[in-house]
Amino acid sequence: MKPAFEKKELKKKSENLSDWYTDVILKSELADYAPVKGTMVIRPYGYAIWEKVQEVMNAYMKSAGVGNAYFPLFIPHSLLEKEKEHVAGFSPELAIVTIGGGEKLKDPLVVRPTSETIMYAMYAKWVHSWRDLPVLINQWNNVVRWEKRTYPFIRTSEFLWQEGHTAHETQKEAMDMVLTALDWYRQIYEDYFALPVVFGTKSESEKFAGAKATYAIEALMPDGKALQAATSHNLGQNFSKPFEIKFQNRDGKQDFVWQTSWGLSTRCLGGLFMTHGDDNGLILPSKIAPIQVVIMPIFQKDKDAIFSYCQELKEVLTNGGIRVRVDSREEPSVGRRFNEWEVKGVPLRFEVGQKETGDRSVTVVVRDTGEKVVLKREQMLVETEKMLASMQNRLLETQKEFLKKNTHDVDEYDKFKEIMATSRGYLRAFWCGDPVCEAKIKEETKATTRCLPLEEKEEKGKCILCGKSATHRWLFAQAY
Repeated sequence: MKPAFEKKELKKKSENLSDWYTDVILKSELADYAPVKGTMVIRPYGYAIWEKVQEVMNAYMKSAGVGNAYFPLFIPHSLLEKEKEHVAGFSPELAIVTIGGGEKLKDPLVVRPTSETIMYAMYAKWVHSWRDLPVLINQWNNVVRWEKRTYPFIRTSEFLWQEGHTAHETQKEAMDMVLTALDWYRQIYEDYFALPVVFGTKSESEKFAGAKATYAIEALMPDGKALQAATSHNLGQNFSKPFEIKFQNRDGKQDFVWQTSWGLSTRCLGGLFMTHGDDNGLILPSKIAPIQVVIMPIFQKDKDAIFSYCQELKEVLTNGGIRVRVDSREEPSVGRRFNEWEVKGVPLRFEVGQKETGDRSVTVVVRDTGEKVVLKREQMLVETEKMLASMQNRLLETQKEFLKKNTHDVDEYDKFKEIMATSRGYLRAFWCGDPVCEAKIKEETKATTRCLPLEEKEEKGKCILCGKSATHRWLFAQAY
């Protein structure tokens, strides 16, 4: 029988990123293709990483008083139509139920593409006075958007996410919430994924359907394409008015609430997997890795003593807050099992044989550098913590350098087109704000306005395409 895993079968990242990406997702057991076209099964190893994201995000939200709730999967089509721009933006991607219980439905049901409408129908019932505000609710759920072209984690017809929806007494409070959520996402990407991001305002054509303004986190992938990594929307009163979410303000007058919505999906995992890895498989940053250390007993003789020592090491590390797995399998071979954990991207591999057991030591192999060091049992915990932290910082610094190297100021359209046709990356270019220019640039180069970075200062320039007066450099890139 052919072994289930062979290192030589893994495609090389250095040769073809796209082929490597799909191959490593399957072989590292992060996910698999599902029977329904455009969907995937997230396997336990992949889901464990999503659970870590949930843990971190829940802590951020609860610190700000945001509570988790759940709203229905099905949304009456009539509710979706209340905000015209919203329904128009989502119509091409909707999955609609027209028959229920064998009977044609008078009001078709939309399978949740996002929850603004179903949630705001309830907010209108709950909010009456300024004393009922703010409403701070998040839900973890699945949504369906019928995608024509899919790619595991990056773009699937069904995906998991969190969607926060808040209602506020004032416009300022709402805007503060928008930026707070955006910073939570920045922290997840930079502090946990070791992936630096750019964040800013989306253009009118790129904003969320129905929003007053959309703010986004953008990450640059190894092939020079951008990934819209998370979004936070200032909805203004665009939904509160049609849904009549009214309240009596402090002056005794009727007013409409100011709202936000913001989301982070399993797409973020796709960006994580695509960014960190090499020809041997994934490389997971230590803070997000579900297994930070895998202990590998190498049995020759004195099996019981070796296994007992491995369990001792595991207990010490676990008590120190480190996520550990002991791989005590006898099949497949040790070499093949080394390769398996390498493909899965586990940060540190501990090798423990007769020599280590006798010396009260451990041989450690670092995933990203391949460095091999021997640690004494007494220094193991402290040194392991240092090695995990060093790896996390090393990966972040590598990506910061990559981002810097692949961000260019461009003032001539010919140069713009040349870069987009070759190395890609982020191009900082003046844009006059005319959607006609934006559309033509996209048509000719496949590049879109990713965002106007929040820290971008006003300066005089000429639109990269038409030459008209412009006041800001926008970030352009080809995107997933």
